[in-house]
Amino acid sequence: MMTPIKTIATLLIASASLATATVKGWTTDFEAAKAQAKKEGKSLLIDFTGSDWCPPCKALHKDILSKKAFIDSAKKNFVLVELDFPRKGDQSKELKAQNKKLAKDYKIRAYPTILLTDAEGNPFKKVEGNPFSTVASFNDMLKKALSAKKFK
Repeated sequence: MMTPIKTIATLLIASASLATATVKGWTTDFEAAKAQAKKEGKSLLIDFTGSDWCPPCKALHKDILSKKAFIDSAKKNFVLVELDFPRKGDQSKELKAQNKKLAKDYKIRAYPTILLTDAEGNPFKKVEGNPFSTVASFNDMLKKALSAKKFK
């Protein structure tokens, strides 16, 4: 039997782990996202963003990526992954290294970049910048990309 203090400590640790792993439907752990996508038969939607310095990134998040209508729709077919490149704020060394490696591997040259991949991480759609004005236009792009499943 666990003591009340051990129970509370265990719950706090579990809550902290979940809070860092998933923020509003998004995860930052690329390998865990791939495993989840494989298990659930989904693709990955990866958002390469500069959350604290990039005006188009901020607009994309505010107007589309943080909206319940987007998240509820996208999560039917995608595991959502945010790879942030902030100029301020705290990120672990491991997270910074993961994000830097993935940006290099996927040849990311602009922020924001939305990358759609299969569960193995093979890209089939790349969108640089923020050409979307509404959740509906973004969701339409996702639907077309999934049906085409080819890199553009």
